[in-house]
Amino acid sequence: MSTTTPTQNDSPQFKRDGAGNLDQTLRPEHWDEYVGQAKTKENLRILLTAAKERGHAAEHVLLYGPPGLGKTTLAHLISKTLGTNMRTTSGPAIERVGDLAAILTNLSPGDVLFIDEIHRLSKAIEEVLYPAMESGVLDIIIGKGPSARTVQLELPPFTLVAATTRISLLSAPLRSRFSGGTFRLEFYTDEEIVEILTRSAQLLSMSADTAVLRTIASRCRATPRTANYLLKRCRDLAQLEQTALTADIVHRTFTLLDIDTLGLGAPDRAVLDVIISKFGGGPVGLNTIAAATGEEMSTIEGVLEPYLIRQGLLERTPRGRVATAHAHAHLHAN
Repeated sequence: MSTTTPTQNDSPQFKRDGAGNLDQTLRPEHWDEYVGQAKTKENLRILLTAAKERGHAAEHVLLYGPPGLGKTTLAHLISKTLGTNMRTTSGPAIERVGDLAAILTNLSPGDVLFIDEIHRLSKAIEEVLYPAMESGVLDIIIGKGPSARTVQLELPPFTLVAATTRISLLSAPLRSRFSGGTFRLEFYTDEEIVEILTRSAQLLSMSADTAVLRTIASRCRATPRTANYLLKRCRDLAQLEQTALTADIVHRTFTLLDIDTLGLGAPDRAVLDVIISKFGGGPVGLNTIAAATGEEMSTIEGVLEPYLIRQGLLERTPRGRVATAHAHAHLHAN
């Protein structure tokens, strides 16, 4: 039995077409490319410019809001504005105090440390982070019991930029140490999303009519990350059909993805349908909805409900969830 060794010609050839990584390709590189969040951008501009003129590290910044609104992009722009390196990690990745110590002691003066999902840090690690943020020192306990002693290491000046989708889970002492400010990112308007999509289409070498991009914007749940995802899925179908990005391509893409005119997916509609068809429009408890739809309660409460409420399709009452008249009309029309 003979074996063959794959050669270069035996394997498929892949190339970077500028869109291999959605976040990296479409992420704004300059402040004027970052659409929306005007108040947050202006506050950060003042903070960073003043710190740079003084020759100091900028004060620590906390960014919070739903996923996909641009928290990571803002961290990159902060680092770029300061002209320093950015070290990236996340709350779940820092499992032990030693992990945090290794990260902090390897920072260079002026570096930006970006911690995503910081609310998932353990309390023990938070305790070590407090003096690092406030006094620029790292307290390490060596040994155990009566012979234990504390060694204090001086850290280079750095800027902590933290992001979270659950600010309520951060302890008050940790929140108070973000002396540079705590900024909430807002959902985007359709006009802002169209502006983002216009830039993204150019980067992806696509020609698209504004009306077509507006259709995508109306179904992206006011979130840039979702808008870019939908744009790329439309591009895929247009490529296979060897046609331009037309209204028909967009309509067929949304049909394939099972996304309706309000941006609701199948799980969203399932929640509304259960409340309306099985429980007369409510009120009905969250655990009952979860059992009837097969979704986790945390998914319904944290992922599906916020958008349904913002769209005026669902109400939370003391007795349970209630589908609105708008929800009845929407499901009947679809």
